[in-house]
Amino acid sequence: MANTYTQLYIQFVFAVKYRKSLILPSWKDSLYKYMTGIIQNHRHKLIVINGMPDHVHILVGLHPNQSLSDLMKFAKGESSEWINKNRITPEKFYWQEGFGAFSYSRSQIKNVIHYIENQESHHQKQSFREEYIEQLKTFDIDFNEQYIFHDLL
Repeated sequence: MANTYTQLYIQFVFAVKYRKSLILPSWKDSLYKYMTGIIQNHRHKLIVINGMPDHVHILVGLHPNQSLSDLMKFAKGESSEWINKNRITPEKFYWQEGFGAFSYSRSQIKNVIHYIENQESHHQKQSFREEYIEQLKTFDIDFNEQYIFHDLL
């Protein structure tokens, strides 16, 4: 796409199926490196990645060659395939359907990086569900509680 110039910063948030705490400290860095490779191979710039045992936050400088949905399809699909192929978890690993995607201006990037890097301390004060619903409300996104990331019943 000659003469196409963009500056698109998107934070993606997605969860392990049923929000199971399967992403362990012993292999989370390897997962994050693998996901970084997937994102970079699709011509996007990964700015920061972090999360908790049950979910991941990724801040990306988005290249306009791919839709948000396609990027998440590849990132989630290829990473779960890698986890399962290498038998990293005792049970089959799945990401939950869907994701959150939130856009930011350049002036907000330092705060978003700080927020993502400090997930562990942030979640001592607020649950993932509370955090996610707060983000949806902050961005004035209509949502149905029925479709928010589900816990195992």
